Amino acid sequence: MNASSSDNLEDEIRVLIVSVLKLEDIEPSSINISDSLFDGGLGLDSIDALEIGVALRKRYGITIETATDEVKSYFRSVQSLAKFVRMKRGK
Repeated sequence: MNASSSDNLEDEIRVLIVSVLKLEDIEPSSINISDSLFDGGLGLDSIDALEIGVALRKRYGITIETATDEVKSYFRSVQSLAKFVRMKRGK
């Protein structure tokens, strides 16, 4: 896989997560983009998901509808969040 703009979006989201949630002991690069952000993985909770959602809206100018099961599924990993942002931005 080449270092395309898609890789940059995953990197941006990892940095955003660490920054927004003040995860001082975690390097953004140490977050595997396909690992769960919640169960297991980073062990985040629903409040963390809300904070990430607000940050994504501000950073990328996207709208996030109510927390449907589909929307919740995009918060599973960095990779799925990047897919969600791309879809919302129409790329």
